[in-house]
Amino acid sequence: MGWWLLLAVFLYVACAALIVAEVFLPSGGILSICALASAVGGVAICFHFHPVAGWLGIVVAVIMIPTLLFGAYRVLPKTRFGRQVLLPRPVRERGDAISDGPELAKLVGQIGEVLTPLRPVGICSIGGRRVECVSESGYVQKNGKVTVIRVEGTQVTVRVIDET
Repeated sequence: MGWWLLLAVFLYVACAALIVAEVFLPSGGILSICALASAVGGVAICFHFHPVAGWLGIVVAVIMIPTLLFGAYRVLPKTRFGRQVLLPRPVRERGDAISDGPELAKLVGQIGEVLTPLRPVGICSIGGRRVECVSESGYVQKNGKVTVIRVEGTQVTVRVIDET
């Protein structure tokens, strides 16, 4: 009777190993299916042993699987494989951009310069800060002059200033 319990523990360990392997090895879901089969087998053996052991096995599986996935995905970016397959995080300088509504509302009426072409969305420099803006009239060339005409929530709408 003890070897059934040992087999259930082995299936849980196999499930854990397969879940972690699925994160690091692209298998198209085959390893996930095997991990699920191992978990179901372990639960079935626990229920065969005793109903309380079966419910305990379900609780263990429900806690173990998300915990292992979370842990594996936390470790993945730190591995050599993870650094090769994942995109690097964007580098942003602190205080570089304005993104909150109350601070954006103060920009109405100010003049700025277009840093990236507005198609119709792009980045402008207004008051020395980078702000994501929407052009009122569509495409605006880089280095053009604009004025802020409206702020709705976090959307800043700008109008081209004629330099003629």
